[in-house]
Amino acid sequence: MLNKRPTIGITLDSEQPGGYSKMPWYAIRENYCAAVLAAGGLPMLLPHEPDQAPDYLDRIDGLVITGGAFDVDPALFGAGSRHATVRTKDRRTAFELAITRGAMERGLPVLGICGGQQLLAVILGGTLVQHIPDEVAGALAHEQPNPRTEPGHTVRVARDTLLHRIVGVDELAVNSAHHQAVKSVPAGIVVDAVAPDGVIEGIEDPGRRFCLGVQWHPEYDISAGDGRIFQAFVGATG
Repeated sequence: MLNKRPTIGITLDSEQPGGYSKMPWYAIRENYCAAVLAAGGLPMLLPHEPDQAPDYLDRIDGLVITGGAFDVDPALFGAGSRHATVRTKDRRTAFELAITRGAMERGLPVLGICGGQQLLAVILGGTLVQHIPDEVAGALAHEQPNPRTEPGHTVRVARDTLLHRIVGVDELAVNSAHHQAVKSVPAGIVVDAVAPDGVIEGIEDPGRRFCLGVQWHPEYDISAGDGRIFQAFVGATG
């Protein structure tokens, strides 16, 4: 079939009984799927089945690791303590580790968003800030009080990076909904965006076909750069 849309796997969030259902349930905002569709991809939602990660990978052309109101277990990046605010979703993380590592091994394009960037950083050998207000002096309100459909702050985009080639600007207005962030990355992994307070907002692996993480939520499409990120990601599947 000509002009077949590439299939883009999107990781789901999960919640315990209550609210939507009296049974455990999956969830995702529509705008993740809408952003993939607008960029020319076909969204495929991925339930948390770590053992089936290879089967999912046989069916997708690219992977989006989404965000959510939870954290990566500090033990996964060698932390000796765990901040009181840390909340984990162990089965979700186990699945996302399996599918992301598998996607990288197969050379599939990977886009990590918010918590997805943090997970990507850990897989690449980095570490995380467990709670920004306690570790970053003079930190911005990274859990912005205004709606996520509006910018919370700006980021400085480093030149000569994949992200800069995509968005085409030195500064980008972004939304912000996180209390953790990337703390460090190993040699070879590039920090491509930084907030005014020094918090890392973007990472990439230039040694891979397309491996990009952003700390904000480009699926809200609050700037031209947001749409370009999804277009470049879906385009990299070709």
